[in-house]
Amino acid sequence: MKFIFIIKNLNCAHCASKISDVISKLDYIEESNLNFLSKKLTIITKNEISEKELLEKINNIASNIEAGVLVIPFEDENNIEENTHTNECHDENCSCGHSHHEEHHHKDIHNHSHNHEHFHSDECHHENCSCGDSHHEEHHKEQKYSNKKEISFKENINKIKSLSFSFENMLFIVGIIMILNSFLIPKGLGKTIYLFLTYIIVGGDILYKSLLHIKNKNFLDENFLMSIATIGALCLGEFSEAIGVMVFYKIGEYFQDKAVNNSKKSIENLLKLKVVSANLKNEDGSITTISPNKIKLNDILVVKVGENIPVDGVIVKGNSDLNLSALTGESLPVSVGVGDEVLSGSININGVIEIKATKEYKNSTINKIIQMIEESSDKKAHSEKFITKFAKYYTPIVVVSALIVAFIVPLILGNFKLWLGRSLIFLVISCPCALVLSVPLTFFSSIGYASKKGILIKGGNFLERLKNIDTVVFDKTGTLTENNFKIEKIHVLESDENHILELAKAGEIFSNHPLGKVILNYGDIKILESHIKDYKEIAGKGISCTYKTSSLLIGNKKLMIENNISLENLSINNNVSSIVYVVENGILLGYITFENIIKENSKLTISELSEMKMKSFMLTGDNKDTANKIGLSLGLNEKNIFSELLPKDKVTTFEKIKENSKGAIFVGDGINDAPVLSISDVGIAMGGLGSDIAIESADIVLLQDDPYKVVEVLKLAKLNKKVVSQNIIFSLGIKILVMILGIFGLANMWMAIFADVGVSLIAVLNASKILKTKKL
Repeated sequence: MKFIFIIKNLNCAHCASKISDVISKLDYIEESNLNFLSKKLTIITKNEISEKELLEKINNIASNIEAGVLVIPFEDENNIEENTHTNECHDENCSCGHSHHEEHHHKDIHNHSHNHEHFHSDECHHENCSCGDSHHEEHHKEQKYSNKKEISFKENINKIKSLSFSFENMLFIVGIIMILNSFLIPKGLGKTIYLFLTYIIVGGDILYKSLLHIKNKNFLDENFLMSIATIGALCLGEFSEAIGVMVFYKIGEYFQDKAVNNSKKSIENLLKLKVVSANLKNEDGSITTISPNKIKLNDILVVKVGENIPVDGVIVKGNSDLNLSALTGESLPVSVGVGDEVLSGSININGVIEIKATKEYKNSTINKIIQMIEESSDKKAHSEKFITKFAKYYTPIVVVSALIVAFIVPLILGNFKLWLGRSLIFLVISCPCALVLSVPLTFFSSIGYASKKGILIKGGNFLERLKNIDTVVFDKTGTLTENNFKIEKIHVLESDENHILELAKAGEIFSNHPLGKVILNYGDIKILESHIKDYKEIAGKGISCTYKTSSLLIGNKKLMIENNISLENLSINNNVSSIVYVVENGILLGYITFENIIKENSKLTISELSEMKMKSFMLTGDNKDTANKIGLSLGLNEKNIFSELLPKDKVTTFEKIKENSKGAIFVGDGINDAPVLSISDVGIAMGGLGSDIAIESADIVLLQDDPYKVVEVLKLAKLNKKVVSQNIIFSLGIKILVMILGIFGLANMWMAIFADVGVSLIAVLNASKILKTKKL
């Protein structure tokens, strides 16, 4: 069974890894993953267990590791957001200026009683309402009782956090003032007492948390270690250092949290597209505001200017321009009208439209994208797993080193006070937060940056795999070329071009074939349907019909052979992709040749991949001459072009290419390429917007039909690797350097606090700079 929870009041990255580790060791737990940045805990159990029982166990574990931590179900968090959303009043007779029916609620949450505040709705749906007071008791009965626990919980927690924040800040400011005043007090017992009080005021909350952790036998917590280090400094008479360490520790933690939150906000901007309400049009024409989860297939929904489209659908009334930037990264608006398909997450810019739902919310495009981004943090890269494992051993090793310096070294060299002071430096820098926080944040930032560019990466593990890639294999159609064709030339054997085109259009007027549509859209010649008689479509071959007074055959080589039309003396270039022959009254007048449309950035993509020392290949079912013409025009090596391949041949061909590479990407349209995508080191589906198959089958989904996005994601992987390496080397390097300097008496507590929170802050800022990258 799979459970998803939200962790409240979790402030320590190292503690997060501890919580996840302890949970994973429970007998009935198969997998546990806690993402500190999103505060989401995902658990998979080996056997069935009630959510209530599991929640109680997890809350005990979490609060023992970090005091004040609270775990709630993920659904509760979503319901809180939905129910705190402001609805609109759609009743014509309602003129209410006050809140609707008010009611006190009383619920028990985690064995604590909370008094609920009045739950106010800003809008009225009551019939014939002109209220200034409350409605009848049954008004909005469902809304009144839904999610009472969650709303009350959020209100009370926010109040407690707000009070706590204000009180701690007040004490901190008082402490700073006292520090400044201490310079005016002469040395003596009075100043010592004054400095001790200052220390208690500045670091009291840290000391209190340490006592709680001692009670829970959690001795290697950052608060406990910081408390021991500063108490040691007090015992050595270094009051200024003890107070300074506390002050700078708290300042560093504050700016570190700010940096992390700023990084999270840029990613949460996409998640804000999660629609919390929709306007349902009823049969009588009235509009009801509902949760998107309640939308059913074929429901008619009204989307006003500035609103997000809640579910995928088809426009049945109105026209507008849509902003798709949140989905594709493309800033240019797209014009839509009746009959056009629209995707959830698109923003309606300038007109009211009505759409018919073709998917439920859970299956709609924006919800799948949001799920993918949220779940990407669950698929950790090897470097993330390494840092989590490393952190388990780093703190105990540093603490043991501190004990050796404090108690073993003096037995050999003497001067206990000197070595005790130097050992305190080890305690200050014994927390691995710089690594535990910055490495996952780097992947988090990279995935967030990619999502803004229309690149959906399913996990840090796939991003990390890209650093070992040296081969990129493209499927041709839909990837390097468009899915449709253009007319290369109208070849005249008899008559003239206009007459041949007119006959071809007459034959294709009712056709749904892609080549038929290309013919119909070519040129200005118009055909009247009334001139067409005896229309017959011959599957896999073409069309026969009567146009005006002429008998027509429009189709491929098979149709010509079947009707004894000779093609022997024709000189046809093998480079053409497709041919349509035009026959009037048994005479071959000419033929039309077609060619693929190469995508705008295809040639640039191949060129830049070559500059990055990547080998590029192309696989296609086209004939050899056509494939070579396209491949060579893009700059591919002829030996890297594979043609006339059936779907099963693509799998075996890709396997051979993969055997001779360090790592191979396959790039396809995600529709017919699932077998090859599944065996590639990283599978990339292009143009996957709205395609369930693409989203399911690929490791990375490119929402635009732009092959250059492959280059961008490879450059992003390179930048990600660079930043991860910088943070690991910088964080460990500074900590080790300060410890060595501390042993020789060349470092003090001020340098130690920099090596702890200062290094963490710099590493976090370095990780979050990815989000501000303008060009890769």
